[in-house]
Amino acid sequence: MPESVDAFEMQAALLRLRRTSGLPVAFGGLLSDTRHTRIAEVNGAQTTALRGLVISSGSGLGGKSMALSRPCAVTDYRSSRHISHEYDTAVAAEGLRSVVAVPVVVRREVRGVLYGALREPLVLGDRTFDAAVAAARDVEQALAVRDEVRQLLAATRPDPVAEPGAAPAAWEDVREAHRELRALMPKVTDPALRDELLAVCGRLAAATGTPAPGAREVQLAPREIDVLACVAAGATNAAAAERLGLRPETVKGYLRSAMRRLGAHTRLEAVVAARRAGLLP
Repeated sequence: MPESVDAFEMQAALLRLRRTSGLPVAFGGLLSDTRHTRIAEVNGAQTTALRGLVISSGSGLGGKSMALSRPCAVTDYRSSRHISHEYDTAVAAEGLRSVVAVPVVVRREVRGVLYGALREPLVLGDRTFDAAVAAARDVEQALAVRDEVRQLLAATRPDPVAEPGAAPAAWEDVREAHRELRALMPKVTDPALRDELLAVCGRLAAATGTPAPGAREVQLAPREIDVLACVAAGATNAAAAERLGLRPETVKGYLRSAMRRLGAHTRLEAVVAARRAGLLP
């Protein structure tokens, strides 16, 4: 995963953590290997002592949080007897006292850690814990979506798109991959990854080759194609809405607009017309 993508998600999470908790300092990073996390992003710090720090699983507060896969906190970092003190120099340089650490966990696998901290030795309340956990969940959701996107992209890369004469089962795989990628698109915040997704969707949509002879040249909005991809899978408006994170009325509006542009009178006609126009596989 590109470092810029990591930075984008982590920066957003740390900013949210500071805003919702009131903590003046937030920092964190993702795993650099199976046991170490590098602190790549820092928000609110007065020094550079924390940036680039490598946290080992089981060491310090963050390492303890990673090893236990649960949030951990100390009221006074420098005097706590419940953690090891490998990182005291960096923590002291930044003047941190009360600290909370929350692991980033995706499918039961620790992927990193987020911290929030005060420069005073005060007990951190439920509001602070809730804010830290919510920030970590933001990163977890982004990573889970990106993992799924990467898997789908990898599945479409090895060979050229299936030939028009491919077996029906193979075509269903192509169409299902297209539907899943379109459904994930709105959740992807990284522009480069979104462009890559769009390019792959275009390849899959063009799997039948050039548009059918006599097919209308039609331009549909991205959300109209998303809705049609769900409809092609037999989804109702309600099911499509749940999958795309929209309201059923909104899905109905996109479908009506797509049908009008395609010159279709039924949902089935719209799907057929979209495939003839090379908009769906």
